Amino acid sequence: MAPSPNLSRRSFLVGSVLFAGGAALAGCTSDPLNKNSGAAGGAKVTLNQWYHAYGESGTQQAVQRYAQEFTKANPDIAIKVSWIAGDYETKLNSAMLTADAPDLFEIGDFRYQNVKNGLLAPLDDIVDPVKGDFSKAALDTATVEGKIYGVKTIDDVMMLYYRKSVLAAAGVKPPTTFAELLDATRKLTTSKQKGLYIGTDGVGEAATLLLWSSGADFFDASGKKVAFATPEAVAAIAGLKQLHDTGGLLQGYPTDWSDPGAFSDNATAMQWGGLWSLPDIKKALGDDFGVVPWPKFGDAGRQVARVGGWYQLANAKSKNLDAAKKFVNWLWIQQADLQKDWCVKYGFHIPARKEVAAQTTEFSSGAAKDAVTISQQNGLSYSGLWNKASATLFLQAATKIANGQADPAAELGDAAKRAQAEVDKQLA
Repeated sequence: MAPSPNLSRRSFLVGSVLFAGGAALAGCTSDPLNKNSGAAGGAKVTLNQWYHAYGESGTQQAVQRYAQEFTKANPDIAIKVSWIAGDYETKLNSAMLTADAPDLFEIGDFRYQNVKNGLLAPLDDIVDPVKGDFSKAALDTATVEGKIYGVKTIDDVMMLYYRKSVLAAAGVKPPTTFAELLDATRKLTTSKQKGLYIGTDGVGEAATLLLWSSGADFFDASGKKVAFATPEAVAAIAGLKQLHDTGGLLQGYPTDWSDPGAFSDNATAMQWGGLWSLPDIKKALGDDFGVVPWPKFGDAGRQVARVGGWYQLANAKSKNLDAAKKFVNWLWIQQADLQKDWCVKYGFHIPARKEVAAQTTEFSSGAAKDAVTISQQNGLSYSGLWNKASATLFLQAATKIANGQADPAAELGDAAKRAQAEVDKQLA
């Protein structure tokens, strides 16, 4: 999941609320592992559902309302919503090894290891009837050996923002190729403004974007062999040094690429950023901005964007798995209005289902509409095998290359060997 100011302001306390027969039956608790003692009201089954503590105001109340509406339609199933603050993934991983594991939970970074360990239930029977309504990126991340283990709930696309008036004054068109990006970065740089911002460290996600935009990927076609050190990949990632050599990269800005500050404050003419920033940018700049994918690298390349977001998953070991899957299907497949509510009433996210996104008026025009197209046509996402250890090795190598401190082929070759060792641990 992309670092987002919306998702980092997690100030809510941990709590859980049980809904049965449409009413709240149990108050807040400070213990996310506290089980409600049996079903209440007329419910025969009580499901425990975990959410990480979203920072957007109204989200906790929204998921509680969804639980109420489900139970009204299905009186035999009660929902206990647990709102988890702090290090959500660590707490979830610990809980999944206990008898108090949630029946339902969300995750931003899909982990292959959870499938291997038998913790996730396949959800193909839910997704298959509407499979074509999800983007390839949304499906690929949650697919392991042909089975789908998660239903995407929101798409957070990352893309290149640009100032229309600044580019027009400089006679520059929004870049579609890496060569055009280099040229634009130079031409848009003045004594008061830099041409491009990709992150305070001058790297950000650019190494990943260069890799993908060349037509390469982190893994080969088998999905298990690290491939970011091929000649094509090395040539693309070496583009980081070319970007630095333009003299037009903004570096050391107080806020990172996930925050729109550098772009909104005119410190840069172009910035890599997330969809979550679009409402703030529009408030600051009106319609004087546009969005495009990251430009393609080389003749065999493609324009790309990264798509993050969250998935709903079911515990394979749940005693109430059928009920859990019924809730996932009800909320994230059948309830288009609730999906739209979740995505645009408390933050700004694209509904993961194309049909629902097309019905969402907030994405019917302007840059927001372009963002949906970019997400669905250019979006790529990480493999579940791409874990934090491998990502750190890749970023360390990319940073040295960007700063001219290492030979790209040698550095990436070494990083790839060590990343393969991390992958092999997961596959072993």
